[in-house]
Amino acid sequence: MADATKIFERLKEDHDRHRELLDKLLDTSGDTTERKSLFEELTKELKSHAAAEEQALYSTMLRKPPTTGETRHSVAEHHEIEEALNDLAATDMSEGGWLTKFKSFEHQYRHHIDEEEEDHFPDFERHLDEDDMKHMERVFERRKDEEMAEAEVTPEKKEDAKE
Repeated sequence: MADATKIFERLKEDHDRHRELLDKLLDTSGDTTERKSLFEELTKELKSHAAAEEQALYSTMLRKPPTTGETRHSVAEHHEIEEALNDLAATDMSEGGWLTKFKSFEHQYRHHIDEEEEDHFPDFERHLDEDDMKHMERVFERRKDEEMAEAEVTPEKKEDAKE
């Protein structure tokens, strides 16, 4: 349909930033100021990105029946990612268990964004028109800024999370 590359390029810019933060975090060790700072930055980035992406892209794609399944899948993964971030925040960074959990999270998140970029975005693009694109671009930028201002690290062990 329409050339929807602009919104997808913008989402990929965030994903590339997330990959950089993941790599930097993997190079840290222990309960250091650097690890805490990078983890806080990553958490705020991921939470604000996911919320804005859901409100801009996924709310639009839910109105397109052929993409409903992919959309629901990605939104469910966003919730799993947030739970994992909260669990990491509740785990002592000086323990080896933190790095083990982080590596599992890192793998899960990279799978999520790779799947979005390689599978979902190309499929979604076929179902978008010019109005959809304008709406998504506008909503994403506005919501990302608003969500970033409110995003915070919220420690909560997975076993304590409400189902």
